[in-house]
Amino acid sequence: MSTPVGVVVLVTGSRGAGKTAFCRRLLQATRDSCPSVAAAGVLSPKVFEQGREAAIDLVDVATGRRRRLATPTEGCDGQEPPATPRWRFDAAALDWGDRLLGAATPCDLLIVDELGILELEQSRGWRNGVAAVDSRAFGAAFVVVRPRLLAVALQRWPMSRLIRIHGPDTVEPATRRAAARVVSLLTGS
Repeated sequence: MSTPVGVVVLVTGSRGAGKTAFCRRLLQATRDSCPSVAAAGVLSPKVFEQGREAAIDLVDVATGRRRRLATPTEGCDGQEPPATPRWRFDAAALDWGDRLLGAATPCDLLIVDELGILELEQSRGWRNGVAAVDSRAFGAAFVVVRPRLLAVALQRWPMSRLIRIHGPDTVEPATRRAAARVVSLLTGS
């Protein structure tokens, strides 16, 4: 593992733009170029059924283990904690993700997909994800943040770099550039 540098990169874009796809491809491209990379964190891919968002899963970056994280608030009052206006979160899966993030650093590559309303406005959810980014005990951290919360994230991590994902067509070029920078950072070349 490399000496921690603590570069924070905020990944932002509208819903469905491809932020999770970017993180997943960045992880794979980095591992392809640098197989010994110590990667940790969480991915939160959406699950689609019949073309509709049916759920959000939680994936451990280090092991690939997967759990159901959230289901749409349709059919419930949306007030069951923890919940946002669109999603009802499984408390056990949130806790699992928080434990993963609590043990994620030090590492070469940290991915936190995503820090949202629960973490940045309510100080709930993945508090260890926020602490892991605060620690700077990584080579680079890629943190997904919605545009609405970008100002909050930039206030907390003012030296952050920013990647805006504008849609599926921007994912691959952004991934190639980011992966090359991460590999350069981790290998010192």
